[in-house]
Amino acid sequence: MSDDASGDRSDTALERLAALPANQQLPDGRWKLGTNYKPLIPPQPTSVPAGKVEVVEVFWYGCPHCDVLEPYIASWMKSKPAYIEPVRVPVMWGPPHRAHAKLFYTLEALKRPDLHQKVFDAIHREGNKLVGENEAATLQLQLAFAQAHGIGAKQFNDAWNSFSVASSLQRAEQLTQRYRVEGVPLIVINGKYTTDVGMAGSPTRLIALINDLAAGEPHR
Repeated sequence: MSDDASGDRSDTALERLAALPANQQLPDGRWKLGTNYKPLIPPQPTSVPAGKVEVVEVFWYGCPHCDVLEPYIASWMKSKPAYIEPVRVPVMWGPPHRAHAKLFYTLEALKRPDLHQKVFDAIHREGNKLVGENEAATLQLQLAFAQAHGIGAKQFNDAWNSFSVASSLQRAEQLTQRYRVEGVPLIVINGKYTTDVGMAGSPTRLIALINDLAAGEPHR
């Protein structure tokens, strides 16, 4: 299951399947093309060094399904093959998503990845949505969260208003469109395949599928 964007997309599973050459498909057996994973048409460029396989998780802090998946992703990041380069991209559908995306990139700029799970906890277990009625109210909520975790007001405000965060938001918006994100969490493997928990069958199977798809990509 996933949180969905409003509006339907015109591309169909059949069109996606037809566009993937047979020699790029996983062998029949454990995973089925069109059932467990789909080709991304057209393939998208990646942002990782040569020899690495990019695995993107498109997510939203407010999504309960992303919250459920997060412990599996966090555990996988500790044990994944070294050639896999994980990248998180916050979805950019509307104002609430943008507000949470700005918090994500602000914490990233502050080098506080330890607070990623804390944001999920605040929203889904503490009832703090971290989004206000307007941008000023949102800033105050997010600043209070940051200060509660040892980040100074000036430090947070400087990052929140920085060019790097603004640039990251712009890129996230572009990727949301390029990946044709209809629901989150969504996994994109090396700019070529998409999958999610529903297609894989469970969070555990999703992790196994990610590893199998990544293993089939050039990484030496």
